[in-house]
Amino acid sequence: MAGCSQCKSPQHEFAIAMAFQPIVDCETGAVFAYEALVRGENGESAAWVLSQVTDETRYAFDQQCRVTAIEGAVKAGILETDARLSINFLPNAVYSPLACIQLTLATARACDLPTDRLLFELTENERMDDTEHVRNIVESYKSMGFSTAIDDFGAGHAGLGLLAKIQTDYLKLDMELIRAIDTSVSRRVIVEGIVRIAERLGITVIAEGIETVEEWTTLRLLGIRYCQGYLFAKPGLRTLPQVDWPTPLEPLKSAAA
Repeated sequence: MAGCSQCKSPQHEFAIAMAFQPIVDCETGAVFAYEALVRGENGESAAWVLSQVTDETRYAFDQQCRVTAIEGAVKAGILETDARLSINFLPNAVYSPLACIQLTLATARACDLPTDRLLFELTENERMDDTEHVRNIVESYKSMGFSTAIDDFGAGHAGLGLLAKIQTDYLKLDMELIRAIDTSVSRRVIVEGIVRIAERLGITVIAEGIETVEEWTTLRLLGIRYCQGYLFAKPGLRTLPQVDWPTPLEPLKSAAA
């Protein structure tokens, strides 16, 4: 696998595949995007795969994930849809945004996937001390026509401090904020506040980890249009799963004013 000239990570091949989970547009009933989630070749968990990644192989892993996501999504039929492809990336694996994106661009071109359909989710379990570097990545990706998102917002290091320094196109609310939000006043107040902040900053909120109709209904009433979770579809290994819209379908209507 080719890497950028500035990257000195050893070339290492991981036995991985991608599972795809839809992000749905609750106003149109269409799939907005499919998120590519790393798995082992035989469906082993993301945790199992990530446990094999070291500091020395981080770059190779990040690059292979991007290629596998694009090739896998196209093979699964994403070109027959209007959906975007959402790819998670590790900021600490990006040495130079312009150089390290070249393999991604080449893969997209080879697969006839328009690059403006790529959405990059910033995800990292480690503390991001060099936020200036992360901001440079986000701004570079935007200048190249990609959309960007902060994943797991509200958990770990992806909080208001990060948002104050880096504004992406989307915020994906962590599932801990979503769980039982219909019965939790504190969660509703927090999510409502995030939605208002995001609106002021021109950022779109996506709620992930939705499992019940009650959670979905509450999120729609809070003004959230884009949703993801087992309520709609579980990730499909090497496939684009069909959305199983729950009934009743009232949350598909525009959110209450």
